[in-house]
Amino acid sequence: MADDHTHVQEFFTVRAADWDSRFPDDGPAYAAAVGELGLRPGDAVLDAGCGTGRALPALRAEVGPGGTVLGADLTPAMLRAAARAGRAASGALLLADVARLPLRSASLDGVFAAGLIAHFADPGRGLTELARAVRPGGRLALFHPIGRAALAARHGRTLSDDDLRAEPRLAPLLADAGWRLESYTDEDDRFLALAVRTA
Repeated sequence: MADDHTHVQEFFTVRAADWDSRFPDDGPAYAAAVGELGLRPGDAVLDAGCGTGRALPALRAEVGPGGTVLGADLTPAMLRAAARAGRAASGALLLADVARLPLRSASLDGVFAAGLIAHFADPGRGLTELARAVRPGGRLALFHPIGRAALAARHGRTLSDDDLRAEPRLAPLLADAGWRLESYTDEDDRFLALAVRTA
C-alpha cells in the first residue's frame, strides 16, 4: 500500500504546479458535472482526490454557506496548489487517503470524484470506503472532463472493455461496494457516472 501511495504522490507532485494551466478550459465541465450530483443547500459533500480543488467552488455554490465542503487528497503539493489558487475559501482541505477517510460513517450527502478511480490501489475497497462515509440515498459522481476514448488516445492506448470505467465493469464494481449506478455518460468531451448509495 505504501508503494501505491508513493507512486501516486510522485506522479502528482511533479505535476501540481502547472496542473491547472495544462487544463485551463475544464472549469465549466466540472461545474456542469457538480450540478448533476443533486446537492441541496446545507448538504455535506466531499471532493475525493480533489487535486488542485477545481470542483470546490462549484460544490460550495451548490451547498451554500450553511453546507460543508471537504477536499481530500493524498498529495501535499496538490493541496498547496489548491490553497494558492484560493480554493480553500470554498472548502476545507484534508491531507487524507480517500480509501481510509477520517470521517464518520454516513456523514456525507455526496461525493464528487474526478479522475479518481484509476488511482485507487484497490478500486472496490476505495468505492466501499466512499459508500461508508455517505448516507443511504446519497450520491456519487465519477467524473472526467474527457471521455474514455479521448483519454485512451491521449495516452496512446486503445480503448478496452477491461477499463475500470467501462460500464460493464463499473456497474458491478459499484454494486459490490454499496452503490447503484443511476446514469452513465461517456462522450468525447466528458465521462460522468452517477450512482446512489444503497440502503
